[in-house]
Amino acid sequence: MNFLAHLFLSGKPSELMVGNFIADSVKGSAMDNFSEVIQQGIKLHRAIDTFTDNHHEMLKSKERLRPRYKKYAPVITDVFYDHFLAVNWQDYSVVSLRNYTNQVYQYLEKHYTVFPDRSKQFYDYMIKYDILFAYTKLEGIEKVMQGMSRRASFISGMETATEELQKDYTDYKTEFQLFFPDLQKHASHFLATDYTDERR
Repeated sequence: MNFLAHLFLSGKPSELMVGNFIADSVKGSAMDNFSEVIQQGIKLHRAIDTFTDNHHEMLKSKERLRPRYKKYAPVITDVFYDHFLAVNWQDYSVVSLRNYTNQVYQYLEKHYTVFPDRSKQFYDYMIKYDILFAYTKLEGIEKVMQGMSRRASFISGMETATEELQKDYTDYKTEFQLFFPDLQKHASHFLATDYTDERR
């Protein structure tokens, strides 16, 4: 999943959310530099990624994209799924997406100084372009894809991925709607077991 889902699955704004946000920028023993709760957020992020990578609905979406986008298919699918979370937000939260994203932006800003450099760069980009809310629009998805394409190490073609989303929109939406409740249960289980056990 991409950033909106990761943040949402962290629950209310807390250091757990900070860890989930910075997880991709924290490698190896660098995790020891953070508080216990931030470390658990990093672990939650990784648990979400592992579950997502192996879920049968996610695999369907990725395989539809793989002939055209090869190794970038999983990254594109993550963004597509954040789009469907954003446009169907009222199905998952009683707080409006606008209010939620504002709360998240403000909370993360308070912890900006502990972010690794890569996370700081993305946070600045996220704020500048209101990325979490931009997921609601196809134009926002296209902008995200263009940015990812520019940062990719190899030619990825990701800047054209919105075409694929529009072409098979109903299929991706259905797969997301079947997948996301399972991911919510998995994240809740992690927080109720692994996270609780670590705090004892």
